[in-house]
Amino acid sequence: MNIAQFFIERRVTTLVLSIVMLGAGLLAYQGLSRLEDPEFTIKEALVITSYPGASAAEVEEEVTDRLEKSIQKMGQLKFLESKSDRGLSTLTVTIKDKYDKTTLPQVWDELRRKVGDVQSELPPGTGTSLVVDDYGDVYGIFVAITGDGYSYAEIKDVVDMFRRELQLVKDVAKIDTYGERTEAIYVELNRDRMSQLGLSPNVIISELKHKNLVTDSGRVKVGSKFITLNPTGGIKSVEQFGAIVISEQISLAGFQLGDSGATQGSRQIHLRDVARIWRGYVEPQDIKIRYDGMPAIGLGISTVLGGNVVAMGTALQQRVDELNTQIPVGITAGMVSMQSEAVETAIKGFVISLLEAVTIVIVVLLFFMGMRSGILIGSVLVLTIAGSFIFLSPMQVALERISLGALIIALGMLVDNAIVVVDGVLVRMQKGEDTKQAAIEVVKQTAIPLLGATVIAILAFAAIGTSDDSTGEFCRSLYQVVLVSLLLSWVTAVTITPLLCVMFLKPPKEGAELKDPYAGGFFTSYKGLLNACIRMKTVIIVVVVALFVSALWGFQFVEQSFFPPSTRPQFMVDLWLPQGTHIDETQKMVESVEGYIKKQKGVTHTTSLIGQGGLRFLLTYQPEKLNSAYAQLLVDVDDPEKLDSLMANIEIHLQENYPDVLGYASKFQLGPGSTGLIQARLSGPDANVLRELAGQVKTILYADADSKAIRTDWRQRVKVVRPIVAEVQANLNGIEKQDIASALLEGFQGRQVGVYREGDLLLPIILRAEDVNRSNIESINNLQIWSSVARTMIPLRQVVTSFETMFEDEIIMRRDRKRTITVFADPIAGQATELFARVRPQIEAIDLPVGYELEWGGEYEDSGNAQEGLAGGIPAFTLIMVLITIMLFNSLRQSLIIWLVVPLALIGITLGLLSTNQPFGFMAILGSLSLMGMLIKNAVVLIDEINLQRGMGKELISAIVDSGVSRIRPVALAASTTALGMIPLLFDAFFVAMAVTIIAGLMFATLLTMIVVPVLYATFYQAKAV
Repeated sequence: MNIAQFFIERRVTTLVLSIVMLGAGLLAYQGLSRLEDPEFTIKEALVITSYPGASAAEVEEEVTDRLEKSIQKMGQLKFLESKSDRGLSTLTVTIKDKYDKTTLPQVWDELRRKVGDVQSELPPGTGTSLVVDDYGDVYGIFVAITGDGYSYAEIKDVVDMFRRELQLVKDVAKIDTYGERTEAIYVELNRDRMSQLGLSPNVIISELKHKNLVTDSGRVKVGSKFITLNPTGGIKSVEQFGAIVISEQISLAGFQLGDSGATQGSRQIHLRDVARIWRGYVEPQDIKIRYDGMPAIGLGISTVLGGNVVAMGTALQQRVDELNTQIPVGITAGMVSMQSEAVETAIKGFVISLLEAVTIVIVVLLFFMGMRSGILIGSVLVLTIAGSFIFLSPMQVALERISLGALIIALGMLVDNAIVVVDGVLVRMQKGEDTKQAAIEVVKQTAIPLLGATVIAILAFAAIGTSDDSTGEFCRSLYQVVLVSLLLSWVTAVTITPLLCVMFLKPPKEGAELKDPYAGGFFTSYKGLLNACIRMKTVIIVVVVALFVSALWGFQFVEQSFFPPSTRPQFMVDLWLPQGTHIDETQKMVESVEGYIKKQKGVTHTTSLIGQGGLRFLLTYQPEKLNSAYAQLLVDVDDPEKLDSLMANIEIHLQENYPDVLGYASKFQLGPGSTGLIQARLSGPDANVLRELAGQVKTILYADADSKAIRTDWRQRVKVVRPIVAEVQANLNGIEKQDIASALLEGFQGRQVGVYREGDLLLPIILRAEDVNRSNIESINNLQIWSSVARTMIPLRQVVTSFETMFEDEIIMRRDRKRTITVFADPIAGQATELFARVRPQIEAIDLPVGYELEWGGEYEDSGNAQEGLAGGIPAFTLIMVLITIMLFNSLRQSLIIWLVVPLALIGITLGLLSTNQPFGFMAILGSLSLMGMLIKNAVVLIDEINLQRGMGKELISAIVDSGVSRIRPVALAASTTALGMIPLLFDAFFVAMAVTIIAGLMFATLLTMIVVPVLYATFYQAKAV
């Protein structure tokens, strides 16, 4: 008893199992998590270390280098990048591809140990290094809270309430704020009064540092118990700061102190006598956010791993609606990014595309195979899709762009096996065989060849399923869906399909004249063509080779790319002001640009992120690190078709009106990738030489009319003022370099001298001079500094002879401990590969000094890494496919025939991509690999039929021709359903190149397969045409 007979004779059990599988599949579908794009692990962590007062070079030498030495000992490290700013070291640690989200936590633990090991070696004044291992977290819901006419504090209260209440919503993982201001206690000293009183700032600093410390007062044993001692006396309000006694050693005759109430002979001086104390916000604000032209506070909300984004978004919106009744009228939440809505829209779109594809496939089957056969195969197809969801659920495959696209790609292949079985049964029935016996015999003959062909088709996708890099992880669900659905299609083809054939296919009426199933005009025409081609087999082979060589030549004209841009109705405008620009000036420029953008037709909202990129609201979004000269505008539009024109208009406006600003617009990317499609990395020891080399690269890029956004990551050098200390006068006054630095800090920015505890808040206490114009550098001449010898304040100019102005690097970038400057550029139009091909020879021709090197990053590197990830698995899986074909037929010649057909797909691929002007990108590469599996499957089915007919005693030429005739319908149907089923993907920006590759390659190669395979078989086995 074979497998078909087993299920045919257990009709009730088979039907019940089918119904159960259909119902369970629908339930599994409802339970699958939803995403817009598949998740991939960002294998990066940040190590952030502050070193206040140090220049970028000092940070590099004294902090960054020591941390790098320790971290580079990690065997898991892929590469290490660092950014040394004034007073701040930021290291980006990238881990090797083989580590995934399950093993990364252990890697981050080791990273913390390596960072901890070097802390004792860092210079005094360095802050404790912070390891940020959640850098890749995605805040899919990003809102901006605004309130026209409300104070920042009032808006902040609403944000705090939202944050507290929304954290309780199901599937919410984490909520973070963006652009939140830090409150501070300011103590502004009256230097003149302090000088009159002979008070040193150090006395005040000491009092402020120790007055609000939490200290251990111990415990005392009382009887059998310990009683904790906890004295009062801490500062409980801002007003109490003024009452701090800062001196009890001075007797004043005839001098009355302001608010203290002290009179002649008083020996107490309070802080309020010499300082203005007030509560405000830290200035300047590091990060700002604006929404539709109004100041805002951003709120980012992430979903738990594996959570349902759509369900979470719905529950979140419901809770927000409830909370809106509790907040003041006029405070609103603007949506910067609402992933749940985007996911719901994307899923609906893909489900519609899937239903359209299923409908197309079924209509094709109905047209070519008849009503009963078409409905039968269509039913098996629906059952296979539903059953696939059952197995995809425990594999944690979500419904997203790649997985749903994979189902559409697999549709034609899913019906292949059922078509072969049904077609075989129909042919046998038309020859007079009993339906049941026909079904049993067809499955008996084809089960193993179909299984082998199915496994080969799956293996064609296996390289992407085993690739460790981020691109492989991004596309992994493609392989998982194909694996499950194709295997299940084989199972349903040999179990349920035979039973449905017996139940629904009508045998010819008894006594009716039996017709030749291949007597129709289509079959006779093909038979005549095939005989003619076999007679002229040498000519046919020469023509096919010529076509293949022409395709190879023509492929050089096909555009190359990595991943296409997104059609998301939102784009970015990046603004780079001259390095060192104050954030307030950056904001003024942003406000001006906002005004222009808001007037553009089609723009619905603008979000301005000033001083830093936003929270990572998309997995493929790469936020820029902290820089006061940087801003990014997120522009929402009502129609994605308007993106290109709006972006072009904005770029022209920026060039014409802001010549000193580097401004450019860009779309979001689909799939992993780098910021800056063209990247040239120059490494070497000397900063001046690196800047000179980078200048040469920029000159080459500027000379190309299609390049834009040309910049370096070192930015411009900034102006630095260095006071030249008069050592003799400084020594005579007991003043050291640190005292001068403190005086300058207190005079302008302010110096943190302690913290004030208020509930769960720790507010910095900032000490600064009261009477200084902080926005005017000339005020430096009026600064005063405490002389420990004279016991009074003296003008800073008494110990500073002059001021030296110079320029220095404010940013120093390194890669793997080598100074590295990166030049970025993007194409204005067309593919980045075209621009890269033009500038690469010129840039590589630059004469690099000894010790300096050039590396290419950007799309070139990303694409290379992705292809390298694929290439690692392709040889092994190709070998397995070759072995399977050999084992199926136990013949090297027949296996060779199959593999000679595979390259012919290039003819159709080249023709298709050139005629549609589509690039050959990563998804097109995947399409080519899948095409290989489809072609091999068709060839396997055809050669198996030839061997079967030869085994029945037919002459070789008759077996070849008759096999071609008997297999032309199932092969053509399989190719047609696959190609036509992919029509919906032609309208998807992400899949269009893959769809064109498969449609054009499959249709052309299938035509050649039905000619070339018989011709090669006849050639290899020396068959002579009739």
